[in-house]
Amino acid sequence: MSRQRVIKHRVRGMPAQDGAGVKLSRVINQPAFRHKDPFLMLDEFKSDNPYDYIAGFPPHPHRGFCTLSYMLAGHMAHEDSKGNKGEIGPGGLQWMKAARGMIHSEMPKQEDGLMWGFQLWINLPADEKMSDPDYADIPGESVPEVDVEGGSVRVLSGLYEGTEGPVKAPGRQFLYLDYRMDAGSRVTLPQQGQQTRLAYVYSGEVVLDGVTLKAGELVDLDAEAEIEIVVKETSGFLLLAAEPIGEPIAQYGPFVMNTEAELRQAFTDYQNGTLTN
Repeated sequence: MSRQRVIKHRVRGMPAQDGAGVKLSRVINQPAFRHKDPFLMLDEFKSDNPYDYIAGFPPHPHRGFCTLSYMLAGHMAHEDSKGNKGEIGPGGLQWMKAARGMIHSEMPKQEDGLMWGFQLWINLPADEKMSDPDYADIPGESVPEVDVEGGSVRVLSGLYEGTEGPVKAPGRQFLYLDYRMDAGSRVTLPQQGQQTRLAYVYSGEVVLDGVTLKAGELVDLDAEAEIEIVVKETSGFLLLAAEPIGEPIAQYGPFVMNTEAELRQAFTDYQNGTLTN
């Protein structure tokens, strides 16, 4: 199978800031790679300089999609307008279905040391955008791992080798795997038929279909290809896969709807204090 068919697009995360000035790398939702239905955004934040993250993400609104935060190192606290509170540490997950409206904050629970993790935005179909919000904290010890030759795979969401991840999204399941692989190992990516299929290297260096990928690079992969990854040095990479929703995406800032009129309504509701009603 040709390289052009296996890797449809390749992009490197770009420097960005969000929240109250948190420095991060924006991988999805940048000029070179806007969306890949249903994945709207992928940010990686990684720094051992507290000035890069200490201001955190003070209260801000969302409507129309879900967020999934995943920590590799450090501690982050969550509070929202529905009274939910929680804290996630290394290996932990925070799932929030904003749906018709949530106002939440994500603030570091440390004043020094490494803060490293990801936030993924997943779209909701039109018939769920105004549904009831939902929230869950999942500690690191509740995320299952599958041993593979030369490493292990953490199953965050979806089904891998008979093991199911703890993030549940009925009716819109998606696959989210974290591979930790030793130098010199090889692993074949699962092919489950989802039309959206992405891989992001967050540490080390791997070879995919003859192309060397380094930390900070994402590739959009052919849905049907059988893909083996050769690990050149000890590496970590994420695999994301899902069926597209196939609906129009209207996004502005923290709101993701289907039409411009729905976006205007979201802003009006937020300004009127009725976003979370």
